Amino acid sequence: MQTAQDIKLEKPVTPFSLKETINGLIQDNKLMVFMKGTSLMPQCGYSAQVVGIMSELGVEYKAFNILEEPLIREGIKEFSQWPTIPQIYYKGEFIGGCDIVTELFQKGELEAILKA
Repeated sequence: MQTAQDIKLEKPVTPFSLKETINGLIQDNKLMVFMKGTSLMPQCGYSAQVVGIMSELGVEYKAFNILEEPLIREGIKEFSQWPTIPQIYYKGEFIGGCDIVTELFQKGELEAILKA
């Protein structure tokens, strides 16, 4: 069962539409992961770790490859005030990056959050 769906933008991002585009991705998708690469081909170890965790939990999520859109790659860091990628959002709220998601997963808390 495929639990991830990679998102492609329908129109180009501009500096003027950046915040609106990021906010739309977060608000329109229950579980949103901004990552390097795709869900089938992560391009960094941290993104791969998050994909592995989501896969192990069997939760459905949407993924956005920030490597394909430089404005979002930098803009998401400013949007969340979080300096690293991947970034995970659930129901419009920022959960954290790989370190926080991994810690929540290891404590058994992430599954409770995502399946509540």
